Amino acid sequence: MSVKKRSTRSKSSQQWLKNHFDDTYVKQAQKEGYRSRAVYKLLEIQQKDRILKPSETIIDLGAAPGGWSQVATSFVGKRGLVVALDILAMDPIVNVEFIEGDFTEQSVFDSLIQMLISKKNGTDGKCGAKCVDLVMSDMAPNISGVRAVDQPRSMYLAELALQLAKTVLRKKGGLLVKVFQGDGFDCYFKELRSCFDKVVTRKPKASKSISREVYLLAKGYKA
Repeated sequence: MSVKKRSTRSKSSQQWLKNHFDDTYVKQAQKEGYRSRAVYKLLEIQQKDRILKPSETIIDLGAAPGGWSQVATSFVGKRGLVVALDILAMDPIVNVEFIEGDFTEQSVFDSLIQMLISKKNGTDGKCGAKCVDLVMSDMAPNISGVRAVDQPRSMYLAELALQLAKTVLRKKGGLLVKVFQGDGFDCYFKELRSCFDKVVTRKPKASKSISREVYLLAKGYKA
């Protein structure tokens, strides 16, 4: 029985790898030097909503392998600041500050706040930790395939992103967060609307149509 299970998993893994490398966006990312296909989700949102601007301060949650940070730093430029966080290691990116660890842990959170203060104080009139223009989160849980387990985990990560955003966003700042439609989605959407002036849903073309994945873009943090 164990041999049969290993065989099944092996076939499933092989099929996933085939689908992955046959993916148009994967091929395009490799050709254009991006670290993941997810960059095309952010680029499409950027084209439509102009959320990344020169000299801004951006936080990228769940950043590894670094695709979104690559895009963010290309728009904010050297006068901007991109801080990437992940529990996984990430290869360096020019003009991107990386913090490895769980941002819900006090030591990691303190490192983030100190970095914001040290990098932004005295540079452009923004002071303290509440200097962030946009928090981005492409975080997702390890998928078990059981919706009753996966959905609460994904909404929990979205809640964590919102809580961090409330701590670091400047007034009128924004939040871009990945969520999965299902239990808890409507309540989370309402919570965002209570904190921001405008909330919209985006489903980029690079987000697979069969996936319940969408992105919520919240603008105009009420602070």
